[in-house]
Amino acid sequence: MDLRNPLGVHALVWAGDTSPASVEYAVAQTAKTGFDLLEISLHDSINLDVPAAKAQLEAAGLQVACSRGLAFDADVSSDDSAVVARGEKLLHDSLMITSELGGTHFTGALYSALGKYGAPLSEAGRRMNIEEDEFVRPVLEVGDRLGYVHIGENHRGYLGSGHIDFAGFFHALSDISYTGPITFESFSSAVVSPTLSNDLSIWRNLWNDGPELARHAREYMVNAIDGASRVYS
Repeated sequence: MDLRNPLGVHALVWAGDTSPASVEYAVAQTAKTGFDLLEISLHDSINLDVPAAKAQLEAAGLQVACSRGLAFDADVSSDDSAVVARGEKLLHDSLMITSELGGTHFTGALYSALGKYGAPLSEAGRRMNIEEDEFVRPVLEVGDRLGYVHIGENHRGYLGSGHIDFAGFFHALSDISYTGPITFESFSSAVVSPTLSNDLSIWRNLWNDGPELARHAREYMVNAIDGASRVYS
């Protein structure tokens, strides 16, 4: 089947950090599983060897995207200008790394800190956040401005085993003729570091076998794309 969407997988399916060994493993497994794109989390960017990672990605014929979350001391939705400035620098530095890796997409929790707030955001903070009630209407409203798509189950487990209406979502993508990347994201404390597990509220292991999870996800995505496109063929 000739898919029009590059299919991606998040590096945290493979490893919890960006050390040279972990990046090498993530690149190899991503290519072996048949994905087109690897999304690299920059939460551990201090350990990321950017030139080596770029060379490995190119050798494997993989596209790359990057993502990260912001910290409470570098939160662009803060009322503290110094905190906002640190957040802006973190985003700028992350964009530079993304570009140096050869990527054109940078995503994640970029509008606020990745964590649990003790109180609602201020009015200024709310103007940086969009939270939707469901997944079909927003896709149709965004239309050709949509450039990158993440998918993951509500419980971060196997696709199709939770409560999300993926059929409706993929049909909406077909309705707008979306041809950009679709990247599978899933986290398990079996792989992710304890600190990041807490930030992401990962309280249980929904999977222990990253390669099996990824193979299932790719097959699910292929079938969902094909099913949505057949309706209009």
